[in-house]
Amino acid sequence: MLYAFGFERIGVVVSDLYFVDPDPIPGQEGAERGVRVELRFLASDPLRGSIYSAQPISIDRPIWRCDLLESVAGPPGSHDRTHHHPRFDGWEPSHRVFAEDLSAAPLDWLGARLGDLPMLLTEAGVDEDEVGAGDATELRAATPQILDATTSLLRRVRAGELANPRPDYPLDNARVGWL
Repeated sequence: MLYAFGFERIGVVVSDLYFVDPDPIPGQEGAERGVRVELRFLASDPLRGSIYSAQPISIDRPIWRCDLLESVAGPPGSHDRTHHHPRFDGWEPSHRVFAEDLSAAPLDWLGARLGDLPMLLTEAGVDEDEVGAGDATELRAATPQILDATTSLLRRVRAGELANPRPDYPLDNARVGWL
C-alpha cells in the first residue's frame, strides 16, 4: 500500500516494505518488514492533452528516507532494524544510520524530523532553493496525517496483512512494496 502527500516541490511517500538485504552488515541478516517513509522531489510534466486534461505529476528523486523495519524472525514492535538514510547520491541512499532515539520512539522521532525540513535538507546536502517557499510549512502541517498513515501501515504489517513475501515476485523476494 502506498500513501503520497504532495506539496509545492516536495512530497512524502509512505509504503509497506518486505526486504532482504543481499549484502547485510553483521547482525542484519534475514528478511525485514515494516514501513518506509521517503521525502521526495515532485515534478509536473507538460499537459498531454487539452487545457482540461489531467496534470501529469511524478514522484521524483529521493531526498531522505526513514525505514521503520523489524526482522521477520524477531518480535513485533522490536524496531531492531529501524534506521534512516540522511542523504542520497542520485537514487542511491547513504548507509543505514541507526539512532537509539529512533528505535526507542520511532513515530516521535519521525514527526520531529518531518517538522524540520530545513534540517533534513541540510543533512541531505540539498539547497533550500530547490524546494518551494511553502514546503516546510505545508509539510509541518501535514505531519500528523503522515504519522497516522505510517501508524496504520505499521499496524497492518504487524497483523500480517502487508509487507509479506510474494511467490511470484522476482529476485527471491528481495524487495516487495512500492518504494
